[in-house]
Amino acid sequence: MRRCVTSISTTAPDYDWFFLAQDDTYMQADRLSELVGHLSAGQDLYMGRAEEFIGGEEKARYCHGGYGYLLSRSLLGRLQPHLDTCRNDILSVRPDEWLGRCIIDYLGLSCVEVHQEMTYRYFELGKNADPEREDSAQFKNAFTVHPISEPNLMYRLHKRFSQIELEWTYLQIQQLQMQINNLSDLTPEGKSGVTWPIGINPPFKPRTRFEVINWEYFTEEHIYSCVDSSPKCEMKGADRADVNAVLEIAVERLNERYQPQLRFRKRRLLNGYRRFDPTRGMEYMLDLALEAYTQKGHSQVIAKRVNLLRPLSAVEIIPMPYVTEATRVQVILPVTAQDQDFVGNFLDMYVMNTLDTHDNVLLTFLFIYDPFDAQRVSQTDVFAGIKAMIGEVEKRYGDVKIPWISVKTEVPSQVKLMDIISKKHPVDTLFFLASVWTEVNADFLNRCRMNAISNWQVFFPIHFQEYSPAVVYRDQQPSAASSSFASESLRDGHFDRHVFDEACFYNADYMTARTKMAADILDNEELLESMDVYDIFVRYSGLHVFRAVEPALIQKYVRRTCNPRFSEDIYHRCVLSNLEGLGSRSHLAMALFEQEQANST
Repeated sequence: MRRCVTSISTTAPDYDWFFLAQDDTYMQADRLSELVGHLSAGQDLYMGRAEEFIGGEEKARYCHGGYGYLLSRSLLGRLQPHLDTCRNDILSVRPDEWLGRCIIDYLGLSCVEVHQEMTYRYFELGKNADPEREDSAQFKNAFTVHPISEPNLMYRLHKRFSQIELEWTYLQIQQLQMQINNLSDLTPEGKSGVTWPIGINPPFKPRTRFEVINWEYFTEEHIYSCVDSSPKCEMKGADRADVNAVLEIAVERLNERYQPQLRFRKRRLLNGYRRFDPTRGMEYMLDLALEAYTQKGHSQVIAKRVNLLRPLSAVEIIPMPYVTEATRVQVILPVTAQDQDFVGNFLDMYVMNTLDTHDNVLLTFLFIYDPFDAQRVSQTDVFAGIKAMIGEVEKRYGDVKIPWISVKTEVPSQVKLMDIISKKHPVDTLFFLASVWTEVNADFLNRCRMNAISNWQVFFPIHFQEYSPAVVYRDQQPSAASSSFASESLRDGHFDRHVFDEACFYNADYMTARTKMAADILDNEELLESMDVYDIFVRYSGLHVFRAVEPALIQKYVRRTCNPRFSEDIYHRCVLSNLEGLGSRSHLAMALFEQEQANST
């Protein structure tokens, strides 16, 4: 205790209050914080449970350490010069008595239980006491409880005080609801203007039909709004746990409302509807088949509709490092011989959206030669046409240089390619790893700058992929509106969740994750071919890996060439991307219907 007080006093200017207690003391930190919030740290204060010294001849008292005590910053500042003298002159077996004697002798202050009409509340726990049965006001209002004879008793006390706090919270909610209800008569809307539940934001009112929040239909076994657009999928995981909890609460609330006249037991869920309202929380509408019991024991099955709300609470604001939209973006474009037909469109969009607008963007081509093409590069360069297009762009914009790097490999792994690029750029470079089907624009580049944060977060956007024109339009020609991107609506397509090719990240973050991977490569050299950049950041970095849909990142329809030399997972994702990119369920169904009609005639 003496060493503790000495070290605390040296840091007194950094804190307003100091609380000392024994290890067999249960304390309510929130209540103590509320207490000192009403007191002045600039006054000398020695506060706790006042005890008489051994002998009891003096009127001065010390604070008992078992119930804890408060020391103000001002008191410790005045006491510090006398601590060495107290250590030499005052002898006491009890540290709390020793400190009390030191404060009384040199500062003339005695322990107090009441100060500025604020009372230090404590409770002495008797032997074999049961916290569940303690119901006195002194116990419920206590800041500290002492003595705690065994560790299990500490948990039981915490459970009991948590129940008390919960009861107080519900009581305060009821009182506030009553006040709101009473005051509603004074508002222009009157009683009809009171929202349900009272005190919760009213439901969101859509301004247009596009803002209407859809209700999801569900039963206890299935949900009829699936992520993969299936009409029906199994209710499992977090969804099942959520629905089970809501059903239990619904029956519990009904019993609280109608008992003792009626008692309900759930038979089954007839219909369930839910929707997430961002202004208030998750809303539920349940049609329940209930078995109702009267006090005389009679029962009858009834159907009842209930509405519930799981309100938003404890909204947390996560601090993020500062970023700016002025950061230069280094676009990296890997190109294989099979992809070169799409480079022309990529360059056109790049010139229009970045060079013409003088955006702070640089572009580097990465030409990937297979061994056969690499041997014939002196006679026939498969990328000669692309290099000629680059030359034309550089002539048109005299101050623009578009460098390229040539790589020879049979398996163009993302990690192998980034290893080459990473070494040629500074550590503070912001990379955008693109694909030849990407349409680069200013909106996405700004989100790339904002969502990729050095030493904090990497960004893997989910691009919007157009469906196959042969399936969507078939014998029709696409209209002019559908053939060019309009900012207010997306073209026929879907967000391709199976592709992880595009990414925004800083070079330093990639180098750090790549260094952590080096040990695993020694044991398995094929690891470089079985992983992509996304896997690197997920497995070997502690950064936030931000994956989100990106409406500004548009790709035209293309059937990707899936390389079987990659890992099974990467190859499988590529196949799924090709299959789901053909068209929506309605498009595919219509195409099959028309084909069957043609075959039947």
